Amino acid sequence: MTTRLHFISGLPRSGSTLLAAILRQNPRFHAAMTSPVGALFSVMLNTMGRRNETALFIDETQKRELLAGLFECYYRPHQDKAVVFDTNRLWCARLPALLSLFPEAKVICCVRSIAWVMDSIERLVRQNAFEPSGLFATPEERATVFSRVDALAHRDRLVGFAWSALKEAYYGEHGRSLLILEYDILAQRPAETLKLLYEFLGEPAFAHDFAAVDYAEPAFDAQLATPGLHTVQREVAFTPRRTILPPDLFQKYAALSFWREPAGSTAFRITVQPEPATESPAAGRH
Repeated sequence: MTTRLHFISGLPRSGSTLLAAILRQNPRFHAAMTSPVGALFSVMLNTMGRRNETALFIDETQKRELLAGLFECYYRPHQDKAVVFDTNRLWCARLPALLSLFPEAKVICCVRSIAWVMDSIERLVRQNAFEPSGLFATPEERATVFSRVDALAHRDRLVGFAWSALKEAYYGEHGRSLLILEYDILAQRPAETLKLLYEFLGEPAFAHDFAAVDYAEPAFDAQLATPGLHTVQREVAFTPRRTILPPDLFQKYAALSFWREPAGSTAFRITVQPEPATESPAAGRH
């Protein structure tokens, strides 16, 4: 495809929808929330594997063309844009294939303290107290804050998978294609953050309006029975607050911010300093 392709990945509730809402202000860009391309990519990749006996009729060149064709077909309505950003937490786990297809692509990984990710999801669950969230598979998982957080943290669930995939990418051989972008900094200093992001992408600067950001996907959120999951407030702002998680639960997940340590990774980072283990810091409203 002639349009330049980049990716937004990382952790849930960490600013990826906010970032997409900001980027789409630029008339040269297309960005949105999670697209179906990642799921289609995985299904097609698995179907072309050895477990499918007819896959022997698909050679390496055909595999590459078929996978690249997914992006070409899906983003054809946006071929007038110079740059397209595809959003999916899956991409951190697919970097070897992804960057083989698109060697010049960059991956913006939105991150946030896992404790605050859990806090943000828990707030949404409590705000919709009469609507059992589709994020949980059983009534037992929904029962208490401890069972909800434990379910989300499992390796194949919303937070656990994203964290594992991000860690793989951060320490992997494709680190220099990554920009780790922490939500707290984006919310507090959006102009400086976007300037650095544009430099990372090699794109000309654009004057964004951080007081008029608007994006929502109510139909998608209703499908998950979790209203507000992808609603962005109009003004980019940082609102300190206290956590609603029990202290032991907060501390357990606050210790998992590996991306704040540069050792062992070649990724570019826009991150905050490590938090003292004895504190429960305030964070933004996303």
